[in-house]
Amino acid sequence: MRSRIVCLAIVLVSFFAAGAQAQNTVPQRGSLYRIVHQGNTAYLFGTIHVGLPNFYPLEAQVTAALAQATRLAVELDIRNSEPFQQALQKYGFYPSHQGIDGHLSADSYRQLQRVLAQFALPVERIRHMKPWLVANLLLGLNLERHGYARSHGIEYFLLAKASEQVKPVLELESADFQLSLFDSMTGPQQEQYLRENLTEIENGRALQKARSLIEAWSTADGPRVDALMLQEMSEKTTSSEFIQRALLDQRNPVMATKIEALLKADQVSFVGVGLLHLAGAGGVPTLLRQRGYAVEKLY
Repeated sequence: MRSRIVCLAIVLVSFFAAGAQAQNTVPQRGSLYRIVHQGNTAYLFGTIHVGLPNFYPLEAQVTAALAQATRLAVELDIRNSEPFQQALQKYGFYPSHQGIDGHLSADSYRQLQRVLAQFALPVERIRHMKPWLVANLLLGLNLERHGYARSHGIEYFLLAKASEQVKPVLELESADFQLSLFDSMTGPQQEQYLRENLTEIENGRALQKARSLIEAWSTADGPRVDALMLQEMSEKTTSSEFIQRALLDQRNPVMATKIEALLKADQVSFVGVGLLHLAGAGGVPTLLRQRGYAVEKLY
């Protein structure tokens, strides 16, 4: 059970797709950019971290770009679980003598127990987890309950193709860096982050938001993705402010710098990152354009 929980713990803001399609009618999904610098090219593709079997195959423009690339770059190489497990233990758990019940108000703890009961998950299974980790775990379980699995996320497909094509894989980030961002929230912020996500699981908004993003991703509707992100950020909740401040504003410039390095090193490279990292005025394509690179949105 512990390993199952760990695998589901960091499912964030990325989601699903439309029904099965024949090979010759595969729709455009996500967003695909081409960045050019002194004759070198990097393809940048917006991914989702959970999915369904009928997401595949991806459309030909994406698979052709990946086939041309000499290297694949992703946020994390999720095939290598050991660094992720180590970072989880470092940032996601209290010491053995502490429990989450000692870090939550009575109201928050009652709400947590109520949502745990929905998933038939005993409190003992999460007792030593910090609130941010419990929130992400429950969001992941909520998606899994509705049929969407991390094992069908786009990264697994890209990594499998890279392995078949004997391509090296570059990690743009580290598990330690990613999980340290969640632990940068104060205790009160973590409690509020948990409460907000518990409420949205209970009232159905978590799934509703996911389905809106699913439709936008599955139809390559970039303006809709931007609108959904603006709507989320306008709520000014602890969750939305954390997503903007830590998960986007701190990470996007680092990703852009890593892509710059790829453009200087490889004739053709392929980069897959979560879709929301490409959206908005602070998205990776905009940052690269501001740094003087030729950035073309293919769809």
